[in-house]
Amino acid sequence: MSPQRSTRPAPDEGVDALLVEPAERRGGTSHGVPTQADVARLAGVSAQTVSRVVTGTARVDELTRERVQASMRELGYRPNRAARALRSARYRSIGVIMSDLTSYGSVRTWEAISRAGAASGYAVALVPTARFDRSAVAEAIERARDQAVDGLVIAIGDHLSAGEDLPLPDDLPAVVVDASALEDRSFVDTDQTMGAGQAVGHLLALGHRTVHHVAGPESSYSAVRREQGWRAALVEAGCETPPLERGDWSAESGYAAGCRLRDLPDMTAVFAANDQMALGVLRALHEADIPVPALVSVVGFDDMPEAAQFWPPLTSVHQEFEEVGRAAVDVLLARIDDVDAVHRLLVPTRLVVRGSTSTAPRKATS
Repeated sequence: MSPQRSTRPAPDEGVDALLVEPAERRGGTSHGVPTQADVARLAGVSAQTVSRVVTGTARVDELTRERVQASMRELGYRPNRAARALRSARYRSIGVIMSDLTSYGSVRTWEAISRAGAASGYAVALVPTARFDRSAVAEAIERARDQAVDGLVIAIGDHLSAGEDLPLPDDLPAVVVDASALEDRSFVDTDQTMGAGQAVGHLLALGHRTVHHVAGPESSYSAVRREQGWRAALVEAGCETPPLERGDWSAESGYAAGCRLRDLPDMTAVFAANDQMALGVLRALHEADIPVPALVSVVGFDDMPEAAQFWPPLTSVHQEFEEVGRAAVDVLLARIDDVDAVHRLLVPTRLVVRGSTSTAPRKATS
C-alpha cells in the first residue's frame, strides 16, 4: 500500500501555499488546478504582484490589477479566504446590522452597501435584528463577530429606548448609517434636514402660505430630522407652523392623515415624510374631489422609482442611496485602517419637481 500524501505545505511554502482551496491543492500542478504562478505567467507579472492583488495588502496599479483579475477568471483560480486572513489578519468581510428590512429606504440602503462592499472586494454579511434596544444590538454585534468580520455598518433606523446609548464596540471598527445624533462616532447619513427644507422652500416659493406635514414615526431618526427641517424652514420664512399629522411610513397611514387634512379649509400644501405616505394623501384628496395640484400641492421624500408613475406624478426629495452605501463602506474601510479615526458625512439631497405641485390657488394668496 502506498503511503498517504501529506496535505501540509512544505516548510518553504508557508502561508502562500494555502492560497488555493485545500481540495485544489491535492490537484497539484500548473497543468491541473491553477496556481498563483500560472496566473502570474498569463498576466505577465510577478507572483508577488498576484499575491498583492489577492490579499489586498499593497497598492497595485489599476490596469495591472485588472489584468491579474482577468487572468484569474480565465484560469478559474480561486484564492482561499482563510489563508488570506492568516496572512493579512483580515477576513475581507464586513457585517451589516439592520433593524428594518421592510421599508423602501432600508432595502435600498442594504442593496447599496452590498454593492459597495463587493466593489471593494469585501464579502457582506447581513445580521438582522427584530428589535432595536441596547441588548438586541449587543447581541447582533456578537453574532457578527461569530461571522469573522473586519468591521460593522450599523443601519439603525430607530432610536434606542429612552436613556440608552448605542453600544458600539471599542475593539471592532464601526460606522453608523442614519444616526447623525452620534457626534462622537463615525456616521454617514442623508442630509434629512436639507431635504425637508428643499420641499418646504419649493412650496413656499409657489405662493403657499404654509405647509402641512405628514411625519414618520417618532422612533425614527429620519422622521425626526425631516420634521425638524420642515419646522425650521417655516420658522425661517416667518410662516405659521400648523399641527403635524403622524404616520408610520405606510400608504395606509398617509391616507388616514390625508382624510383629516382635507377637511381643513385653508390647507393648500402637504409635505409627506416619504413617498408611500404621499401616495395615501393623494388618494384621500382624490376621493374628496380635491384636485392636485390645482387646489392642493403634495411633495414626498425618497423619490422611489414609482413616484414618477403616481397620478399626478409626485414631486419628491431624492435620496442618493447609492452614495450613502458607498460612503458608509468607504468610511468603514478607512476606520479599519485607522481605528481611531472619526468620519462624519451628510450626503446632500435634491428636489425632483413633477406634476403634483403648482402655484398656490388664488384664494390662498389673496
